Amino acid sequence: MHLAFVATRSQAGLSAPPITVEVHLSHGLPAFQVVGLSESSTREIRSRVRSAIISSHLKWPDFNITVNLAPTAQRKHGARYDLPIALGLLVASKQLPRECVTNREFFGELGLDGSLRSFPGALSAVLAATQSGHCCGVARDRADKLAVIENSRLIAAPDLLTLCGLLKTPSPPLATPEETRDAAQSSTTSLAQLRGQPLLARALELAAAGGHHLMMIGPPGVGKTLGASALPGLLPQPHRSVLQELQLLHDIAGSSPPTGPAFRAPHHSSSVAALLGGTAQALPGEISMAHGGVLFLDELAEFPRAVLNQLRQPLESGEICISRAEHQHRYPARFQLVAAMNPCPCGQAGGEEARCRCTPDAIRRYRHSVSGPLMDRIDLHITLSRVAPEHLLSPATQGSHSADIKNRIHVARERQLSRQGELNRDLSGDDLLRACALSKAAQTWFVNAIETLKLSARSAHRRLRVGRTLADLEGCEAVSTAHLQTALSFRETSAIADAAGA
Repeated sequence: MHLAFVATRSQAGLSAPPITVEVHLSHGLPAFQVVGLSESSTREIRSRVRSAIISSHLKWPDFNITVNLAPTAQRKHGARYDLPIALGLLVASKQLPRECVTNREFFGELGLDGSLRSFPGALSAVLAATQSGHCCGVARDRADKLAVIENSRLIAAPDLLTLCGLLKTPSPPLATPEETRDAAQSSTTSLAQLRGQPLLARALELAAAGGHHLMMIGPPGVGKTLGASALPGLLPQPHRSVLQELQLLHDIAGSSPPTGPAFRAPHHSSSVAALLGGTAQALPGEISMAHGGVLFLDELAEFPRAVLNQLRQPLESGEICISRAEHQHRYPARFQLVAAMNPCPCGQAGGEEARCRCTPDAIRRYRHSVSGPLMDRIDLHITLSRVAPEHLLSPATQGSHSADIKNRIHVARERQLSRQGELNRDLSGDDLLRACALSKAAQTWFVNAIETLKLSARSAHRRLRVGRTLADLEGCEAVSTAHLQTALSFRETSAIADAAGA
């Protein structure tokens, strides 16, 4: 019987559902039809596969060819099915032994000359195949990057003819993973470059220690962007599972993943689809690319209000569900938000020198895009002022203690993970109350502070989380009144509160 079955994978978000390529050769007028794909994709595949087989000095089967990609209900697109279809034709026409494709999966695009090329999403396909215990046949151009999957077995070849030769050997050579770069060199900005901003350095230390979100407001040139770019250098190496998720996300997007904490800084003209994810294929956005790292939104007030409001749910849940007419994919998005904005359109409002000439209506419109609920989800709020001229030319002070700061952050994070299994940023409900362990006097003082300052329930809990991080940095078991007082000093200032309520 002229029938062959070859295993491959499709793409559905970060997952790769199995697909079986069924090839049937029957007598009759020569024809070639592919079932289970759109008509345009079918025409492209027929042309590439036929030219690749002939260019590889293999015999094109003169039969009535029917190819089915099962299950038909599974959404399929792209050129990843070229290689399994070609191998199915060779097996069905008895040019390749059936044992060559048994317990193996194949993915790859074919060139007209028979060359093999990789495609976006190959990493998730290799991961799913490895978890199923299958060996994979892939293109050589990215085989070393795909081989980073633990326990993966990859047969890599530059073209179709070479791959057929490797499949016929009893023990074909397997691809080896590429050498990884030193993750410590991923950040080029350090605290040593900050001058005359001790409050910013302290806020960055708190943000890194507890995973807290940070909001900076101040005139242009005070170090907001510099401070945000220094935060990834204070964060520890992401967990292995987070790095793997980042690799999958970047593989889908066709970009190179970071080797350390991610740092994404989208422009304020970004759309909802670019920031959160979308397009017709429901691809991941900037918040998913910043998973396990930092998402920096500079000029926050310049972002459209509708775009910023979409961040509220991912900030709480740590993931985003992208729904389209034919797709619904869930992507991880547990990032650390760092935002920066000017106090007014000209940036001079609130300064010691009365140089701001913006009207109250212009300031109100400028701040209107930042909603109160979004600001309420940010743990740390600081207002920065201009650096004194003598500090600009002074030698590094706080930067010389970067190693000590990193060590304190590492110890504080280890203390959190050993106590509650998560960072203070993620504490909620009874877990938060147990972790803070307020004394009766501290609890009474904090209740009075909540009533006096009219804090919302979410804002009060965030003050507790920041107080817990302050206590962890100092090595204290309980959160004291002094910790709570310092935590309250990092709440919204009057300028930021006006921006949120405008």
